[in-house]
Amino acid sequence: MSRVLVTGGSGYVGTQLLAALLRDGREVRTTVRSLSGEAELRAAVRRGDADDSALELAVADLTSDDGWAAAAAGCEEVHHVASPIPMAQPTDPDALIGPAREGTLRVLRAARDAGARRVVLTSSFAAVGYTPKPVPDFTEDDWTDPDMPGLAAYPRSKTVAERAAWDFLAREGGDTELVVVNPTAIFGPTLTPHARSTLQLVKGMLDGTVGVAPRARFGVADVRDVADVHLRAMAAPDAAGKRFLALADGPAMSFVELADVLRQHLGPLAARVPTEEAPGPELPRPVIHNDRAKAELGWQPRPAETTIVASGESLRDLGLLEPHG
Repeated sequence: MSRVLVTGGSGYVGTQLLAALLRDGREVRTTVRSLSGEAELRAAVRRGDADDSALELAVADLTSDDGWAAAAAGCEEVHHVASPIPMAQPTDPDALIGPAREGTLRVLRAARDAGARRVVLTSSFAAVGYTPKPVPDFTEDDWTDPDMPGLAAYPRSKTVAERAAWDFLAREGGDTELVVVNPTAIFGPTLTPHARSTLQLVKGMLDGTVGVAPRARFGVADVRDVADVHLRAMAAPDAAGKRFLALADGPAMSFVELADVLRQHLGPLAARVPTEEAPGPELPRPVIHNDRAKAELGWQPRPAETTIVASGESLRDLGLLEPHG
């Protein structure tokens, strides 16, 4: 089997995907923006119970053409996971939207030119569920309207980038197939010694720096299950040309409910998690369907509660929480 390319392998999802591929005995190349973090990346992969000897690193950045042809060379399978995620919404939305769109197209061009069989792209529920509906019930047929007034830069960037990917493959993708994974909010254990993405909020709750739970309703996806659905989407012949929503079974959660799960399962570690939700109007609880991934890919996600508990335990085990005192 040929080498697999994973973009953004040092990230939250990327490290889990690298570890899963290496555990399967695959030879893997991953793109990083700099080799300065190579030792940390290899340690993360080993933390995921994988042997990193079959892992190769290549330098490539979503904002530049440099390095992508070499990164994709000889790879029949490409997992495009890398995407800019802001710590805060940028003042200029194009600062996020441009790199997301152009970076995706760079990867797709490189994959096509290398003769890749298939690209599996990590998009987001943000590209599915941010357009108001009379009933908040969402499947893969739904799309966020990127021109909707007031839409934040992140969902706009994910929608624009995914639309650009589908348009490119239809127009000039050659024989390269595209499959898209649309996870909801991703939680679960981290393999890196950093609290990234949603784990920053879980850390803030456990540390007591987030005193009031933000008002939101969201589906929960386990980072390990997102890696698994990537592998299944790459392997299933009939997955080509489809989107797959990835999330745990059951209703959408709120952050105050997430805090309750931490409190119920982590005891004194969760003594400082918030008990109140930020004031505001009652929000609809979206119904988000994962039927396609389960039926067509044989995917079985973990329960959301398991994922939330694993998030807190991971932060504790890696020493990322502030000491009580």
